[in-house]
Amino acid sequence: MPKRDHSEKSDVAGECAAGRVGDFLCFAVYAASHAFTRVYKPLLDGLGVTYPQYLVMVRLWEQDDQTVGSLGDKLFLESSTLTPLLKRLEALGLVKRSRDPADERQVRIRLTPAGDRLRAQAAHVPNCIAEASGLTSDEARRLLAEVTALRSALEGAASGVHGKNTRSDRRKPTQDS
Repeated sequence: MPKRDHSEKSDVAGECAAGRVGDFLCFAVYAASHAFTRVYKPLLDGLGVTYPQYLVMVRLWEQDDQTVGSLGDKLFLESSTLTPLLKRLEALGLVKRSRDPADERQVRIRLTPAGDRLRAQAAHVPNCIAEASGLTSDEARRLLAEVTALRSALEGAASGVHGKNTRSDRRKPTQDS
């Protein structure tokens, strides 16, 4: 993706200039997320899982036998959010949690046979979502790349990569502290 010239900030990206919620890029993404949830809900209800649980299952279908930390990193979820979700998946019989014999501090997550079978039952979900979006394959790929770049830029700004003074920057000890 080509580097953009940010010398002229867009009113939509700046959001403060317009002052109307309908002009906020973050609101458009937020509202689209809610719309996705409404489309996913009946599909996932039929599988007996929630959207966050579905995301965990998809990651495990991509690569089984992962640590909680690895899953959290890949799904942008904190351990405090992920652990109860994994316990519910285990109660459903879809995953098994166990301590890593090589490092007892690590909890590994593995699919059960039922979790493996759920993959076939969920095979229709991506096509249903793609159809509901109304986007062509090329449009969907382009939008995915743009939203991913946006997320990366925002995460960089939030972590102070762009020289911003964020809360995490203020918590770091200095020589004077």
